[in-house]
Amino acid sequence: MITKNHFRISLLTILLCLGQLSYALAQDSYDIIIVGGGASGTAAGISAGRLGAKTLIIETTPWLGGMLTSAGVSAIDGNYRLPSGIWGEFKAELEAYYGGADKLATGWVSNTLFEPKVGNQILQNMVKSVEKLTVSFESDWSNADYSGGTWEVTYIKDGEKRLATASILIDATELGDVAASQGLPYRLGMDARDEIGESFAPEKSNDIIQDLTYVVTLQDYGEEADRTIPKPENYDPDEFACACAHADPISDNAPTLDCDKMLSYGKLPNGKYMINWPNCGNDYYLNLVEMSPQEREDAIEKAKQASLRFIYYIQHDLGYKHLGIAEDEYPTEDNLPMIPYHRESRRYEGMVDFTLPYVRTPYEAPKPFFRTGIAVGDYTIDHHHKKNLDAPAIDFVKIRVPSYSIPLGALIPKEHPALILAEKSISVSNIVNGATRLQPVVLGIGQAAGVLASIAVKNKEKLQAVSVREVQSILLNQGAYLLPFIDMNPNDNHFIAMQKIGATGILKGVGVPYLWANQTWFYPDRLVTEFELVDGLRPLYPALKDYWGASGDYLTGERFQEIVEILKPNTPLLEIAQTWKRSELEGSFTTEMQLTRLQVSVLLDEILDPFSLAVNWEGEVKSN
Repeated sequence: MITKNHFRISLLTILLCLGQLSYALAQDSYDIIIVGGGASGTAAGISAGRLGAKTLIIETTPWLGGMLTSAGVSAIDGNYRLPSGIWGEFKAELEAYYGGADKLATGWVSNTLFEPKVGNQILQNMVKSVEKLTVSFESDWSNADYSGGTWEVTYIKDGEKRLATASILIDATELGDVAASQGLPYRLGMDARDEIGESFAPEKSNDIIQDLTYVVTLQDYGEEADRTIPKPENYDPDEFACACAHADPISDNAPTLDCDKMLSYGKLPNGKYMINWPNCGNDYYLNLVEMSPQEREDAIEKAKQASLRFIYYIQHDLGYKHLGIAEDEYPTEDNLPMIPYHRESRRYEGMVDFTLPYVRTPYEAPKPFFRTGIAVGDYTIDHHHKKNLDAPAIDFVKIRVPSYSIPLGALIPKEHPALILAEKSISVSNIVNGATRLQPVVLGIGQAAGVLASIAVKNKEKLQAVSVREVQSILLNQGAYLLPFIDMNPNDNHFIAMQKIGATGILKGVGVPYLWANQTWFYPDRLVTEFELVDGLRPLYPALKDYWGASGDYLTGERFQEIVEILKPNTPLLEIAQTWKRSELEGSFTTEMQLTRLQVSVLLDEILDPFSLAVNWEGEVKSN
């Protein structure tokens, strides 16, 4: 017989159980969820949080920075003279920590080298200063569902299942795993020449990706020390026989046999060394993108063992026994990085596809993608394929490119309204991925992803409906470059005006393929010709379509006013003079003076505001 008292106890028990269940499945609500706290995920979280979007980063390790830190690749490739946005902030913090930019130039592979743990701490401090940003460390996402305009992401932390919801999700995983779980189409490996429209690509496509590397950080323990590790299984010194033979792949110099040079390649501050060596070193071929988690773990262990064999070779066969594995660098039992360095991921189909023609000749490419730029890079196209003999030969030395700008549309998949692509999973060709995969570029991609997500949340709109110019405007206000003009800096008074006019294409940059740090010059002090100005304005303003009254003479103040008058009637010289003064340009405006590109940029930005003309994902000006 069930008494009233028994009923009350049973009901209480049921309610308590339900309460516990509710607690176990409690939902934390956010505006944006970022899966992956690597380079792009961290930058995305910082930029989104600073804009007021409540943001969650789900990260598998206890660190932030991914390849920059957790993978040990603490030698920055490129963008030394392009301190764009969050990358510029990170670089400035490194300089402050070590005592100046010169203190970071410890190895010859880069101008910016640092200890991974220092990089992590800087990023942790940057994140802590963002009130709206939460990071769930040592957490593994297990499921992501999108329905009714809301993401539900399940993840495991401390053995417990947790649930977070948001309206926008950013896939910042190393291999594009979240987007894959949504069934989005992607490319993996080398593209076919005819399919991608790149003459340097192989004739047929394949699934061969770049070699990865399990980086090791060594410490100099003093000449008398012997830090040689136990001899690894399957050790064969012939595997590394050519490691000390070095030749610059973009020069014609003959290889030199220099083991000290091989090691100093990645020399870090405080007597440490980054061992990330492609020439008979610890690069390792693995295509684990589509493997199961357990298969990945087993395969990565093989890459780790290959690196340990290389370390033993350096210590035992080359005689550097005093260089031992750094014991104070990573929070791991084996003192090795937490993740390998992945150079390549799935590459998804975006609103635009960033391929070689848009890098080599951005102003002559089929579409003006440069007008939609959101992240910049200057490193040459660099591929690692030495550990896979089946990889078709591609002459990357001949693929000379200037610095470049990634189009916003490459971050937005065609087939999803609320998922943003980041890290190395953007819509880009296999060849171009060899440049866009690098650390400062990926930081820039992440920063733009955070801005894009924040705007979509604020405006309650699909990603495909977001204004390109709104994203770019916010990035400029965050000190980011839209175009990689090497001869300007975010601290310059008129940086934003020149970037805006460059992004319209009215005044174009000059690209130069240059060694390992390609260039694009704006030449702010160069004089402008009448024809150059009119030719740049014509694609934006139909009123100039049939105007051929501009000569090759240098543009004067008087002729500038006459040309502007066509586009904005009743613009007197007085207004131009007042704009000049208000903008704090040097000297005084006169009708006889010849105008520079900087001066024209500032005047156009203030008087015509051509940057406000909306563009589509391909960079074409939208018709009113």
